[in-house]
Amino acid sequence: MTLTAVILTRDEERHIARCLEAVMPVVDHVLVVDSGSTDRTVRLARDMGAEVRENPWVNYATQLNWGIDRVPAGTEWILRLDADEVVTPGLATEIAAKLPGIPADIDGVYVSRRMTFMGRPIRWGGIFPVRVLRLFRAGCGRCENRWMDEHILVDGAVAEFAGEIVDDNRNSLTWWTQKHNTYASREVVDLLNLEHGFMAHETVANLHGRQQAGVKRWLKERVYARLPGGFRALAYFVYRYVIRLGFLDGKEGTAFHVLQGFWYRYLVDAKLHEVRLYMHRNNVDAVRAIRDVLGIDVVGSTKSKVQSDHKETRDR
Repeated sequence: MTLTAVILTRDEERHIARCLEAVMPVVDHVLVVDSGSTDRTVRLARDMGAEVRENPWVNYATQLNWGIDRVPAGTEWILRLDADEVVTPGLATEIAAKLPGIPADIDGVYVSRRMTFMGRPIRWGGIFPVRVLRLFRAGCGRCENRWMDEHILVDGAVAEFAGEIVDDNRNSLTWWTQKHNTYASREVVDLLNLEHGFMAHETVANLHGRQQAGVKRWLKERVYARLPGGFRALAYFVYRYVIRLGFLDGKEGTAFHVLQGFWYRYLVDAKLHEVRLYMHRNNVDAVRAIRDVLGIDVVGSTKSKVQSDHKETRDR
């Protein structure tokens, strides 16, 4: 059994060494896909024995699939990991003990993911741990074609591991809010695509397998997306902070639930309204409005990426 970890990076010198130290004992190879780091990320990764390849950024799904296509020959399983995440010792032990004996009809494995915010574990609010598919057979899994909230899709059956990945980002709150501002714009692209269908739509949304990611996506696309903008953000925050006891996470948890559970969701709704207004006032389609208002060239980014991949194939 050969396992390769694929990690996407850009300016992750604060996290990359910690991430690699935790995952290297359990994997055979680490492929770091960097999108233009200006700090020591690339050097640190190479010094620790990881393979580093560079590729221009379009979105997470495109970058991850690019990395999946470039794992070493002979790789049997792939572990998707973010640079600010840590594989816990329990999960490392479980991977080493169980993955070699996984039945041939299993294409993916779910694990748990927890999160810390400003150094405090988030335990309330009904959102963590979340079950995520992070292990999958090479050639059997791809990342959804989305601009935000991407998941791995596999065709075959899945298994469940009890071990955990911990998301422990050590950057400042300023960095976090700036990052989520860009996330909000990307989520607007997906919401508008649900309405206008200007690009292929892939989703884990289903109620058949009862997997957590599929059920949550189904609720988000079929229920939450149809509620009035603004109101749905407030309702979601009240659910998390009051009904699911998010206030028990202390000051740091309050900041997290307010910012991620209300501010971020309200920002998405406000940006969505802004784009729709632009479409109406200027009589343009969603793709043009997204480009002019959000600065995201949905069509141009995809075309340039395809051309770049074709050129790389010819140059080999």
